Amino acid sequence: MNEIEPAPIILFVYIRPWHTQQTVEALQKNELASESELFIYSDAPKNEHAIEYVARVREYIRTIKGFKTVTIVERNKNWGLADSIIDGVTRTVNDYGRVIVLEDDLVTSPYFLRFMNEALELYHDNPEIMSISGYTLPPACMKYPKNFTDDVYLNYRNSSWGWATWADRWNLVDWELKDYHQFINDPRQQKLFNRGGDDLTGMLKSQMEGKINSWSIRFSYAHFKQGMYSVCPRHSYVNNIGHDGTGTHCGETRIFENDLSRAKRTCAFIKDMQLNEDVMLEFRKFYRKKSLPVRGINKISRILFKRDVIR
Repeated sequence: MNEIEPAPIILFVYIRPWHTQQTVEALQKNELASESELFIYSDAPKNEHAIEYVARVREYIRTIKGFKTVTIVERNKNWGLADSIIDGVTRTVNDYGRVIVLEDDLVTSPYFLRFMNEALELYHDNPEIMSISGYTLPPACMKYPKNFTDDVYLNYRNSSWGWATWADRWNLVDWELKDYHQFINDPRQQKLFNRGGDDLTGMLKSQMEGKINSWSIRFSYAHFKQGMYSVCPRHSYVNNIGHDGTGTHCGETRIFENDLSRAKRTCAFIKDMQLNEDVMLEFRKFYRKKSLPVRGINKISRILFKRDVIR
């Protein structure tokens, strides 16, 4: 691992100073933190209520140490998370070729950077892999088949809660969704897209109707259009602490909490990994409309895409 130059880390922050500090302090405890460049994008206040909190966040991030370098970009207008992420990731990934991305309420295992960097190196020339996900559903939400013992699996769906990608994959994304009209009139395509969860087509439709502004649903759609997957860990390297009612349009729930002590320091990656349909069957159970009332699956979708839905 020491022979590999660690990928730069991009952290997007807004109005939660306590959460931001938890995110940074956990990241500082990562083995590769001191060798990694950190880029922090701080969005500007959207309204008067946010002014004080943005100022407090910015005061804190200016004190951050423990990384190879720390570069802070303070937006002078409110971009909203979707546009800020698209811009920030595009700039950095085109400069460095690969990136690791976090938001301001994601606590990581001390082995998160090791997992992400090793996966980025191993799968960089694999044409079937579009992203690396650091988060996976907790055992309360997803059971693995009894005969499944691997440390990683392929998923149709990427996670926006701690992830990584490469420039050549990121630049495949059509942020304008030019083929949407064809897609939304093709039930077969919608069914295939929903192999990653019954909520995906609905979220994409909401994006196109202007009800939400989500970078992550468009990134998920790019995985589908390119016929590519995300590499996910069996045990999550990320815990989301943002569902405490303090976030922008964020509900309160503990359903997505992970025990980071289960994350392995050394992951047994599989170079030529194949999609395991039995694992995906268990994963999809969490998003099935049959197992969740419509309001329930809509609520979960809002939580999963909450930060960039409305800001």
